[in-house]
Amino acid sequence: MSGSTQGIGYAIAKGLLAEGCSVVINGRNREKVDRAVQELKAGSLDALVSGIVADFEDSRQTAQLIDVLGDVDILVNNVGRFELTSFGDIGDDDWQRYFDVNVMSGVRLARHALPSMLENGWGRILFIGSESGVNIPADMLHYGVTKAAMLALSNGLAKLTRGTEVTVNTILGGPTYSTGVADTVDALSQAQGHSVDALKAAIIGGNATSLLQRFIDPEEIANLAVYLASPLSSATNGAALRADGGVLTTMI
Repeated sequence: MSGSTQGIGYAIAKGLLAEGCSVVINGRNREKVDRAVQELKAGSLDALVSGIVADFEDSRQTAQLIDVLGDVDILVNNVGRFELTSFGDIGDDDWQRYFDVNVMSGVRLARHALPSMLENGWGRILFIGSESGVNIPADMLHYGVTKAAMLALSNGLAKLTRGTEVTVNTILGGPTYSTGVADTVDALSQAQGHSVDALKAAIIGGNATSLLQRFIDPEEIANLAVYLASPLSSATNGAALRADGGVLTTMI
């Protein structure tokens, strides 16, 4: 599971462990990976969890991760970069970094995992996407474009599983109070002199299409991910399922 030492990825890891899965988490920082592993193990004495350190911005580190990963039954592509940046300030190197992390990480991991899933006759590949891949934000164009590419990748990979018990799906998450978002809100709070709660309310209040009218908890995304990773989701393949709090206004 890529990008899983905190936030949505960590919540999914916790949910899968609760269902009896053996989980391998990932992060860029050894200290954070080790701490997350220990925290997950503390939740259950029977938890089978380990961690691999790798930065998906570096293709060599990605290759090293794949070398030690082995076959997997469930692949969760969660790692992702995001930031608020005006279009004119996004340079070519920034675009490349976003594609390497947000898109190519999934390409490389799926290329590793899919063959053994097809050979073994069962598997789940899950992409943690965003409503920003459908409704591209003007102040995060590079993020939105890569999330749109992730949708295309997931849909195309699903077509390679025709007639099998392997599925590939994407979750379209909405505004989620992940660790990264919390850090951003905290920084804005200090810079603007407003409380965190006031800023959270203002951000969601400014999103006129939100039906939930609050930030989504990472566990709420994880609940859908755990279902899609289970045998119960056998008829769901090539889909983009929304856990967006009603932000997207289209019916499908």
